[in-house]
Amino acid sequence: MTASSHPSWGRYPASRPAQVQRPGARPSVLPATDTPLLAYGNGRSYGDSCLNNDGTLLDMGSLDRFIAFDPATGVIECEAGVLLADILELVVPQGWFLPVTPGTQFVSVGGAIANDVHGKNHHVAGTFGCHVRELELLRSDGSTLVCTPDDNPEWFAATVGGLGLTGLLTRATIALKRIEGPYMDVDTLRFSNLDEFFALSAASDRDYEYTVAWVDCSARGANLGRGWFMRANHKPALGQQPDPRKRGGPTFPFVTPVSMINPLTLRPLNTLYFRRKFKARSRDTQHYQPYFYPLDGIKHWNRAYGPNGFLQYQCVVPHADARTAVAELLERIAAAGAGSFLSVLKVFGDVQSPGLMSFPRPGVTLALDFPNRGRETFELLEALDDVVRAAGGAVYPAKDARMSAAAFSEYFPNLERFRGFVDPAFSSNFWRRVTSTTTSPS
Repeated sequence: MTASSHPSWGRYPASRPAQVQRPGARPSVLPATDTPLLAYGNGRSYGDSCLNNDGTLLDMGSLDRFIAFDPATGVIECEAGVLLADILELVVPQGWFLPVTPGTQFVSVGGAIANDVHGKNHHVAGTFGCHVRELELLRSDGSTLVCTPDDNPEWFAATVGGLGLTGLLTRATIALKRIEGPYMDVDTLRFSNLDEFFALSAASDRDYEYTVAWVDCSARGANLGRGWFMRANHKPALGQQPDPRKRGGPTFPFVTPVSMINPLTLRPLNTLYFRRKFKARSRDTQHYQPYFYPLDGIKHWNRAYGPNGFLQYQCVVPHADARTAVAELLERIAAAGAGSFLSVLKVFGDVQSPGLMSFPRPGVTLALDFPNRGRETFELLEALDDVVRAAGGAVYPAKDARMSAAAFSEYFPNLERFRGFVDPAFSSNFWRRVTSTTTSPS
């Protein structure tokens, strides 16, 4: 199995493991190797938290078996390589749904736990880890730990959001959410600036389970922070209707010679999307697939960013300084002519994440993709870090490929405690970078 088949989703930095092993069944012991180990789920982490250059990647794709599912209670047990898409295919027809889902369904269960992923319903459901009932952890000392919030709770907390560093997560039990059908009642509203976004968010969180906004990262002045706000609830059953989106959608055919998202295309694309509807508000019924996973309909869309790949930047800033900090972040991005067509703004709620190193916390989160233009991109992201750190916020490790060790320790105050749970046989590009004294790449 070639290393080139195991990149991160941002395709930066390059993936160069010394070897890739694929367990044929759920292992009871870890493979003997002289290089650091790291599990690789489906490669949907954007940066280098899923990379292990000069080490051994354990491809978890073959650990894709369901162990048990109770359609009466919605509790499902499966191996760590099962994709969220696999779960949805099984449980949605039986009236169940993922309690929390990120923006792609092609994430493995192990990856969802290791990064403690969040979704559009954080304000009511918290993170994915809030719904994990049990997990199994294989350690390099030969021990197997079964962890729950009550049994081995310290290992449970370290593994949820632990970036795959506490050992090999082999299986998990998850509590699903009851739904009546696969359709969503979606309300979409255009807003003109950041103040309107915050007002919409505050009003929507009371009545809508799912809220998220697209923001025009090229707008400035009175239009700073304008965009579209999308709020939704699960809809009662509508009878038998076809699934409008299957996994076999179109494929972006090749890596473009240059990024299709660049200073020449960024502003027109954002303006066109902001003006895409004549009416400022629309309400419609959507299947859950296009609402939750709009980009999953195009396979390998990351190729559009060209041969140098891209870096996603996702941060969270506390409520107290959120309006000022988000405005400053957007202003710096617009002034640099950078950013992306895929810009997401969302308010995190107060539901406590169970993970010791989980990223979500009360505040406002902003996520954007940046084409990798070398030094100028890294300098801009460092400038964004300054804003986030000043506000007491954090940057998401699952999306990162360049934060410094100093920044990481500031963002995650439980770092020293977490170190005691890291399996000595496990490491990653990310972990080596953020626990070293060297500067981040540029």
